[in-house]
Amino acid sequence: MTVTKADLAPLPARSVALSLLLGSHPDRMSPADLTRRGEHLGVPAPTMRVALTRAVAAGDLRRVDGDYALGERLAARQRRQDEGVDDAEAAWDGSWEMAVVVVTGRSGADRAALRDTLAGHRLAELREGVWTRPANLRRPLAPGEASASVLQVFRATPAEDPATLAARLWDLAAWAADGEAMLDLLARTREPALRLAAAARIVRHLAADPLLPASLLPPDWPGPRLRTAYAAYQAELRELDLR
Repeated sequence: MTVTKADLAPLPARSVALSLLLGSHPDRMSPADLTRRGEHLGVPAPTMRVALTRAVAAGDLRRVDGDYALGERLAARQRRQDEGVDDAEAAWDGSWEMAVVVVTGRSGADRAALRDTLAGHRLAELREGVWTRPANLRRPLAPGEASASVLQVFRATPAEDPATLAARLWDLAAWAADGEAMLDLLARTREPALRLAAAARIVRHLAADPLLPASLLPPDWPGPRLRTAYAAYQAELRELDLR
């Protein structure tokens, strides 16, 4: 759904802290850095300290030599986020990945977890239990979280025109339209707290970028421009450390 400036609201203190660390490499920051950046983003220091304490208690963050770092779940999320933000594409030979679910009788929770894993791996469901995408990403073919007893993974070449198949599996026009709106939103937003909220929407949108080969994408695909805009925003935040 396209978002407008009227839909933006400052992120809660805990989300501000997590967003800062998710965008940080390495994924650790000192309490002073988090507090200083939080104040720039409209979060008072006492509020940020409470949010950090609660995030540690919940396992979202951990303490490392006095710094704050991402917990295991969010570190995995950062890796997936980085794949969308960075250029993860490799040379494409025209082949596709195919993952086929080979077990039955699993619980609803197990089926939902596997669907989330495969979608997070940027595969699309061709039919129930059959997931696929172009084999153009620099990562292992099979999701590491899925056991070989659950999935069989193949490389295949579709008989159908690959661009037509991609357009059927992903709503590329809608993703591109929302991406253009988010670029415009970030460019028009000057208030620091709302700029963070706009940038957070961009990085979530990039997490849903199927990262298809350029030959399968519509003209003027906004993915590269979104990545450039987000990188520029992160540089903007790093400038705070120099003041």
